[in-house]
Amino acid sequence: MTNARDVIIRPLVTEKTLNTEKDNNTVVFEVKKGVNKVHVKKAVEEIFNVKVERVNVVNTKSKTKRVGRYVGKTSAIKKAYVKLAEGHHITILEDK
Repeated sequence: MTNARDVIIRPLVTEKTLNTEKDNNTVVFEVKKGVNKVHVKKAVEEIFNVKVERVNVVNTKSKTKRVGRYVGKTSAIKKAYVKLAEGHHITILEDK
């Protein structure tokens, strides 16, 4: 991947990911399908100017969902759990 902004699609903001950010200094991103841990590490360090300690990547499968009689599937995504080094942090949502 040539551009760091092509690797990271968006941060995932849920209760679980916000608790992970507070407790373990880990941020969760949705990333492009064909990238690996090295691409994600370089992209996060370049975009946010932080030091990355470790990256874990998870492929999530799509789920079947129903709305009335209609059946469809959710999107399958790739998630990256990025653990930041001590003293570095990225704030997705700030408490006001």
